[in-house]
Amino acid sequence: MKKLVVIFGLMTTVVGVSAQKERNHNFEISKNLEIFNDIYKQLDLFYVDTLSADTVIEWGINAMLRQVDPFTVYYPENDMDELKEMTTGKYAGVGSVIRYYKKEERVMLVEPWEDSPAARAGIKGGDVIMTIEGQDVKGKGNTEVSKLLRGEPGTTFELSVKRQGLEEPLVFKVTRENIVMPPVPYYGMVTEHVGYIFFDRFVEGCSRDIRRAIIDLKEQGARSLVLDLRGNPGGPLSEAVEVTNLFVPRGRKIVYTKGKLASVNTEHYTKKEPLDAEIPVVVLVDGTTASSAEIVSGALQDLDRAVILGTRTYGKGLVQMIREVPYHGSLKVTTSRYYIPSGRCIQAYDYRHLNPDGSAGTLPDSLTKAFKTEAGREVRDGGGIKPDIVMTPDSLPTLVYDIAASDVLLEYVGNFVAKYPTIAPAGEFSLSDEDYADFVKLVSESGFTYKRRTEEIMKLLERAARFEGCYDEAKSDFEALAKKMAGNVAVDLERSKSDIKLLIENDIVSRYYYRKGAIKQQLRDDKDLKAALEILSDMQRYKKILKP
Repeated sequence: MKKLVVIFGLMTTVVGVSAQKERNHNFEISKNLEIFNDIYKQLDLFYVDTLSADTVIEWGINAMLRQVDPFTVYYPENDMDELKEMTTGKYAGVGSVIRYYKKEERVMLVEPWEDSPAARAGIKGGDVIMTIEGQDVKGKGNTEVSKLLRGEPGTTFELSVKRQGLEEPLVFKVTRENIVMPPVPYYGMVTEHVGYIFFDRFVEGCSRDIRRAIIDLKEQGARSLVLDLRGNPGGPLSEAVEVTNLFVPRGRKIVYTKGKLASVNTEHYTKKEPLDAEIPVVVLVDGTTASSAEIVSGALQDLDRAVILGTRTYGKGLVQMIREVPYHGSLKVTTSRYYIPSGRCIQAYDYRHLNPDGSAGTLPDSLTKAFKTEAGREVRDGGGIKPDIVMTPDSLPTLVYDIAASDVLLEYVGNFVAKYPTIAPAGEFSLSDEDYADFVKLVSESGFTYKRRTEEIMKLLERAARFEGCYDEAKSDFEALAKKMAGNVAVDLERSKSDIKLLIENDIVSRYYYRKGAIKQQLRDDKDLKAALEILSDMQRYKKILKP
């Protein structure tokens, strides 16, 4: 009896403490909301200028959301199209990648998508926009022009463009349509018996596209598959389960979620018979493979169903839900963490304990926990999915990135397309040495400049040496080293010739064969794909990787 009294007393104490914490928490919320409300009212009443409520409050909301994680986002009514596009992959417009062309101070239609309204109207990659429905768009950036190109499906507008090699502008009538960005922009056979699928993004129904691609590839003779998830940012969690189900039997737990509320704690199982539970699969991943793409690659790893190859993935183990807010807005809010079949959560960044500079720290490998795959292989939580076969990523010099972002590349590709009506098929095209020499000449004449990373570091080192008072002693050494490190565009263009040629070739191929062709062209020199093919050509090695 005394024990029961003691136990009851302890329970009463715990419940009392819990209730007190809840009251304190609610009081803090009420107090701070009242303070916020009063401060805005006083600003509106006394501040010397009139404030825009929409702007100031939205800034306040966004500042608040920066304290949680970058995936929790407020979408006011006028930004709902962005949210819809992100979740469905659909928007109403003309269907083209655009980019600001500084030389003309205008936006260029860099890459109309195959069979898009822009392509069917006759617009080509490299066309520079002059007017949209009679409105001159000179000086307008990508965001402004994008809004003008988008609109209600079925509406027609007049678009005038400047095309390289022609003196007079061209005028097109373009009808906006619902544009669906394809989740699988390319798939095909890469050897006689190996099929390849480039899986770009998770959107509603994307698992059907993957299913169709697998069936088609198997009909073409595929006995094994490479599923490329590099650069895939993820999307709906349900689609991750559906894609995994294509390779995994019915009734397997693929992912479960845990959050503050019981309503968000869910378990997701495969519900269908698999399309093929035996076909050998290699999944390609990299540092931008995230979210649902990590669920697929992580689940296939945990179930020993595929070999994962590439570099460590991003590490997004958080799940978001769309919540309505007043006045037709939405809040995409993180409600839970997800866990894959082994029981691990692969969240890399700790947004609960931010660094002094506001950045989120990551969990050191030494503090991660070990888990086991179904066959008993060791895998670890935190820090994304570590591939079974880790590849060393290519490091490109600064020059290549600066060339890629420059107007001179756009100009050269435009000149090339105007000069050559046709080129070799995608995957077979190569830029000749003569053509590359023309590119070097154009770069030289354009006045293109760039700064090496080493030059910036040298300046920092020199500044530190002056601060420490030891610069004068080492002045001659500094000057000699700075001379060696100084960039020479002509020399560096020759030194980085192979990398820059690949860059130019990909841009040229996309003008003739759209994105599908550009992907096929890139695969020609893809070392990760070559490594995957080596594994799939040796089934003994493939099976050994998947064993403890």
